[in-house]
Amino acid sequence: MQVQHLLEQNSIASKFLAELRDVSIQRDRMRFRRNIQRLGEILGYELSKSLNYNKIDINSPLGAASMHLPEKDIVICSILRAGLPLHEGLLNYFDEAENSFISAYRHHPFDDERFEIIVEYLASPSLEGKTLILADPMLATGRSFVNVFNALQEMGTPKQIHLVSVIGAEEGVEYISQNFPENTKLWIAAIDKKLNEHGYIVPGLGDAGDLCYGEKVQH
Repeated sequence: MQVQHLLEQNSIASKFLAELRDVSIQRDRMRFRRNIQRLGEILGYELSKSLNYNKIDINSPLGAASMHLPEKDIVICSILRAGLPLHEGLLNYFDEAENSFISAYRHHPFDDERFEIIVEYLASPSLEGKTLILADPMLATGRSFVNVFNALQEMGTPKQIHLVSVIGAEEGVEYISQNFPENTKLWIAAIDKKLNEHGYIVPGLGDAGDLCYGEKVQH
């Protein structure tokens, strides 16, 4: 798997990520969502450099211009609910993309820190021969990405797979590298060192879904 780590170089993305992490700023849900959306736009721009392009002629008022435009075969799939702002950021740039939505949540069957990832809802077009962009802002253990990808298998085999995330843990990045096709590409803003005993990224930023949309009732 190829990993494109955005913050290996300094850019304005660092400002948006810093605000996402900052406990004094992240209380503003609208700003939190917007910063994830901004990072989705930046990651989408970087991702766009690796897509397939076709040469076409465009007529301007003063003549013809040859341009290279990306193939119209993109499907953006986000993992509900935290993936929605990231999805919107990607959709701002790939505005002709098809869209797929899937649910994944942590289930604690043993009343302790052990959990499993449950996938219940899927709405998706065919993925056969298309370019799949799978988006989830937090790449913690990596199991959400893997379980969701497994659930998508019934929708066909994409020709390209791009994973997009805001923050990941080294453990999760290693896990998905072992469980996705070799030609998969991961586009991520920051990679943190570890997970805590609850499976959350440290230092991370907390629960992205709650920070976007408010706390949920656990069941």
